[in-house]
Amino acid sequence: MAEHKRENRRLWNEWSEDFQALWNANTAEGELPPAPSPFDPDAPGTPQPDILASVDDKEYVELGCGGGQGTVGTADLGAETAVGIDFSGEQLRHARQLRDFYGVDAQFVSGDVTSLPFGDDRFDIASSEAAFQMVEHLDQALGEAHRVLRDGGVFVLSVPHPLYENLDNETRTLEGSYFDADSREITVDEDYESTLFVFDRTVADLHNALVDAGFEVRRLIEHQRHEVEEDDPAESDLPEILWDVPQSVRFWAVSS
Repeated sequence: MAEHKRENRRLWNEWSEDFQALWNANTAEGELPPAPSPFDPDAPGTPQPDILASVDDKEYVELGCGGGQGTVGTADLGAETAVGIDFSGEQLRHARQLRDFYGVDAQFVSGDVTSLPFGDDRFDIASSEAAFQMVEHLDQALGEAHRVLRDGGVFVLSVPHPLYENLDNETRTLEGSYFDADSREITVDEDYESTLFVFDRTVADLHNALVDAGFEVRRLIEHQRHEVEEDDPAESDLPEILWDVPQSVRFWAVSS
């Protein structure tokens, strides 16, 4: 296993408890933790009925599922099968706990998105949210996503927008080059032993990698963070520059 992958897995195992606590921080007492699905009508860039009318009776896999929010949310929407895969055992522990909270039928397995433990043509739909930017060999991960999807299967890929990731909020400038595809190291917390390695691809590189893997890109959506969409900059403590840039880029692609 490559060093950056070992480091990322170690960080997520260490960070998972605190990260999931942040994710659930606004959950009122007695309410279920959030489990947003990329196919929910309220998700960024959805619905896309001309691409996917419904997840009902579909077989679904979440690639790099983390705490399982997308898997559980999609199962709750009516998917026939919902499977999440991640390389962090601690993240998967939280995913199984979330599944039990919701009482849905979902399976979570340990594995690598560049070498999926599933047969060919296994699923109807797949998604990945904020995970593929941590994958060094993007072509392998997308090739595996294409392999496990049936012909005409839908893949929703979302990653942090490279402009957003390189933005210096105070100076309103880029900290690095938009075109720099080398790995970038992030210190999540000084108290953690490990750091996070990410790869900031351009939007064009992501689009072309999907096409090269055998996907037809049907939609490309750049969207702002939820707090920005809902609030006025004059009434928020967030840096005003965030109203001028997208937070994420999302691709709706079809396997062909």
